[in-house]
Amino acid sequence: MKRRPSNRVHVGRVAVGGGAPVSVQSMTNTRTSDADATLAQIRELAGLGCDIIRCAVPDMPSAEAMRRIAAESPIPVIADIHFDWRLALESIRAGVHGVRINPGNIGGADRVRAVAEAAGKAGIPIRVGANTGSLPKGMFEAKLAACGDHDEAMAESLCEAVGEQIHILESCGFQDIKVSLKASSVPVMAAAYRKFAARSPYPLHLGVTEAGTASRGILKSAAGIGALLLDGIGDTIRVSLTAPPREEVKAGITLLEVCGLRDAYPEIVSCPTCARTEYDLIGMAERVEELVASLKASGRRIGLKKIAVMGCVVNGPGEAKDAEFGLAGSKNGFVALFRKGVPFANLPQEEAFRVLEQEILSSASDAASSAADGEGT
Repeated sequence: MKRRPSNRVHVGRVAVGGGAPVSVQSMTNTRTSDADATLAQIRELAGLGCDIIRCAVPDMPSAEAMRRIAAESPIPVIADIHFDWRLALESIRAGVHGVRINPGNIGGADRVRAVAEAAGKAGIPIRVGANTGSLPKGMFEAKLAACGDHDEAMAESLCEAVGEQIHILESCGFQDIKVSLKASSVPVMAAAYRKFAARSPYPLHLGVTEAGTASRGILKSAAGIGALLLDGIGDTIRVSLTAPPREEVKAGITLLEVCGLRDAYPEIVSCPTCARTEYDLIGMAERVEELVASLKASGRRIGLKKIAVMGCVVNGPGEAKDAEFGLAGSKNGFVALFRKGVPFANLPQEEAFRVLEQEILSSASDAASSAADGEGT
């Protein structure tokens, strides 16, 4: 797809914007002052594919802990700061790779300038952002009176609020900026990002704020973030969930895969159930997903690009003929195995899974070795 042109910033070794791959972010939910617990969670999330991690810094012990966290984290670390500019300065001194602030809530222009100057000297970006719960007083009401449409007024307010924050940083000579415009309403969030994307070249961090628990939040994020990504808008994402951070990372990576912005390796396709299904299709699909996830979490790279777990031979080898390896329900609980649409065996369910498991394992290699092999070709 054609991506929206945007400025490029660097969060540690991860490029954001300017055509760089869309990155996945999450936030730790440990006490940031507890460096051991925070680093343990970061390592878990990095193992699942998280590209950038953000840590809330609510107090000075947390800011001081960022020195060790930033130094030992396997992925770039962003300090999330509100209200106290001194926490931003201490986090920057500690070596964080980026800062998220709201210039409107950390004090006067002199304090914003101090943070901008420190970030500039450190060579790290600042993310500014607005959400519907923290707009400047009276801004939304004025927009609503002018246009009469709630969602339109809210989207315009988000753009204006972010514009004010950007102006503050630009007046300090700082332009290494990322931007977010978040709402819990998917239509408002999508409209705000589209408006801003058409007006400014700054890279965009996408998210639906306060999206809810995993079951609902993933759907809201898929609708909002996914729609923008398919339009070429967005440079880094967070699927915000009332759930463990690992669920955010898994959802974010899956979202990029289904939008065609990240290779699945492998893509696992499976069909819905119906009366033709004569084996445990749901259980089989879940076992295959768990096997693939465990291998990827251990640092293995799977060579198969597409695996199919189908309900029956009616829509098995035919619909999934591009899969390198697949299963399809047969008669009496048996399962047909096929490669590229060509059946080659008909086995009981457990035996069929073992054959598939071996096929996956034999294609898997260490991720670092795969990367090295690719560089040498």
